[in-house]
Amino acid sequence: MEQNELYDLTLEHMMHPRNYGKLEEADATGIGKNPENGEMVIVYLKVEGDKIVDIAFQAKACMTTIVAGSIFTDTVKGVEVEEAKELTRIMLSKLDNVPPEEAACTELVAEAFYAALEHLEAKADDPDAVVPTRMITQRCDPEAMGKQIFDNTQEG
Repeated sequence: MEQNELYDLTLEHMMHPRNYGKLEEADATGIGKNPENGEMVIVYLKVEGDKIVDIAFQAKACMTTIVAGSIFTDTVKGVEVEEAKELTRIMLSKLDNVPPEEAACTELVAEAFYAALEHLEAKADDPDAVVPTRMITQRCDPEAMGKQIFDNTQEG
């Protein structure tokens, strides 16, 4: 993908995030959280058989996280769970050369997705299983970066 195409894609997801909001009929929910600043992402999954038939997210985080959530959910919607796990592993492996404050945004989305998969598995044994929260390992200090935190946990 050329740089102009990447810029256009990023801008499109920033202006019109995909799959944003609460998925009322979710089979599983997971939370990714930054323990340093309280940023968080919630991922909702609807799974039929082994296929992710719907996915949505909400965030209390910076715009970079919103873009990451939009691109990620757009990518894994409609694919098999195992393929989505592999895509997530590939995505995380690409963060090695990215500044930690930027990598943290993508990791936040990935950890919320992994937490939702844990919840899906736990609900097979206990329909009332607690929604898991996974913490990120990358460091992100949005105030030092001049980022604004958006409370996007409400649809709208």
